[in-house]
Amino acid sequence: MTETSVPRGRPAVVDREAWEAARDELLVREKAHTRAGDALAAARRRLPMVEVDGAAEVVGADGPVPFRDLFQGRDELVVYQHMWHDGEPASGQCPGCTINAWHVQQSAPYLAVRGVSFAMLTEGPWPEVEPFLDFMGYTQPWYSVRGLDWPIGVDMGHLACFLRDGDRVYLTYRTTGRGNEPAAGVFGLLDLTPYGRGEAWEDVPAGWPEGRESCWYWASDAEGNATWGPTRRPVPQWGRPGATPVEPGAHRHHH
Repeated sequence: MTETSVPRGRPAVVDREAWEAARDELLVREKAHTRAGDALAAARRRLPMVEVDGAAEVVGADGPVPFRDLFQGRDELVVYQHMWHDGEPASGQCPGCTINAWHVQQSAPYLAVRGVSFAMLTEGPWPEVEPFLDFMGYTQPWYSVRGLDWPIGVDMGHLACFLRDGDRVYLTYRTTGRGNEPAAGVFGLLDLTPYGRGEAWEDVPAGWPEGRESCWYWASDAEGNATWGPTRRPVPQWGRPGATPVEPGAHRHHH
């Protein structure tokens, strides 16, 4: 592979033939990774399931409804469980849950035509949740699960899948942490770029820009600078009508 001199912190520059050879070599590993993911999905489909209370009442825009109603007549349901900080303004709500909620809401129509319903659950009280949804412009179904038992109403920050058999409801799968990454396409896109996510844990070549703390780009100030400082909001909020600069000390919760 013939390389030309480039500034430190940049990929080597080669001719097209050399680039295509290197790309083809990586493609073999990418295909193996894809097939390994397919095998994991096959194993996931073979997990057992546990029955949950389909009659448990959640609270949405139309008041209390039984959890089984979230299936909207379909047999499968995917939910994201959004954390909530009581009494906090929109700027103080969880940026990690926001990054997932912002992305996954666009998936609902595609899930529906496949026969899978989607809903957002949150432990926040509905009178606080409703104005937040209006501010964010969210249109998919949201429900408060305050006071409910596992797996519907505790341990937020999870993706969960449920199966309905008549009036009976079963939990089939649940994940959190980096298991949530399929909900937010931004992670996969950043992984394709030369500098990745820019986080300190990533394996990068010598001379690359130093990584920062985890999740550093999930929140920003009014000027669009990534920050977890006292003037932060979750990034998508700055485009919403009425999103004003945050006063220092406006919220108490930190990443």
